[in-house]
Amino acid sequence: MRAIVAREPGLPEVLGVEDRPLPTPRAGEVRVQVHAAGLNRPDLLQRKGLYPPPPGVTDVLGLEIAGVIDALGEGVTQWQVGDAVCALVAGGGYAEACVVPQGQCLPIPQGWSFVEAAGLPETAFTVWSNVFDRGRLQPDEWFLVHGGTSGIGVMAIQMAKALGARVIATAGTAEKCAACVALGAERAIDYKTEDFAAIAKEVSNGRGVDVILDMVAGSYLERDIACLADDGRIVIIATLGGSKSTIPAMEILRRRLTITGSALRARPTDFKAAIAQNLLQHVWPLLETRAIVPVIDQIFALEDAALAHARLDAGAHIGKIILKVR
Repeated sequence: MRAIVAREPGLPEVLGVEDRPLPTPRAGEVRVQVHAAGLNRPDLLQRKGLYPPPPGVTDVLGLEIAGVIDALGEGVTQWQVGDAVCALVAGGGYAEACVVPQGQCLPIPQGWSFVEAAGLPETAFTVWSNVFDRGRLQPDEWFLVHGGTSGIGVMAIQMAKALGARVIATAGTAEKCAACVALGAERAIDYKTEDFAAIAKEVSNGRGVDVILDMVAGSYLERDIACLADDGRIVIIATLGGSKSTIPAMEILRRRLTITGSALRARPTDFKAAIAQNLLQHVWPLLETRAIVPVIDQIFALEDAALAHARLDAGAHIGKIILKVR
């Protein structure tokens, strides 16, 4: 099969197509003929040598796929050969075939194409786990998401809105802010020209926001705290703005604030399977009624993975960048 690997750490040009043997599913795994794969920022870090795959995981890049099951490992009970699925994987997605634990697969939502579904797993698993499990976002609460037009951002806006929260987003251009509002944000804040902390407080009538999904960290964290409501929660999922922050500890004590975070890739299969079941129950019906819609920025052929990475590196995208494999 064809697969994309980084020949050495570096710029997108280090990515290339290699011939790899078809993977064989182990007990509890399925093999998927990949039709499309989604790009995510951890892929960029892996390409740069900064985020190696967990032990025992292939060096082929890619964390989410959509395709058709063509082989079953021993003990698989949830799926059959021929089922169309999308799946969260720990690696191996940029290839013509990929093995996946059965619990990390979900059915392709009715009416969604393989390309559209390939952009679902990493974003949906991440948003559910962090915003709803760790952040405990409830209907009618205020939710602020940074990077509103990223793959995570467009899913977070739509999922929070569809499940009854009130949404504020930050983005870096007027076009991106307009896209956030179109997806359901009540206010989009241009972080380059506006003070997001002050505006978030103003939009929430001085109360502050209840949950913040922060992929920036660094200097953002102190401002996050400034616009939190009492008992508010911040969930950090990346450190694009730096890994060191200054925080007002007394504010955390006085207003009972929570700062938490998580990384999904290395979590156990059972943990990811539990998220999948929550998504199937709470989110998949919203996908099938188009209360949540796919937002695809650009589609690239598998062999053009370097161009796709350059697009993601540049940060001008709105929504998901997808590799079309078949």
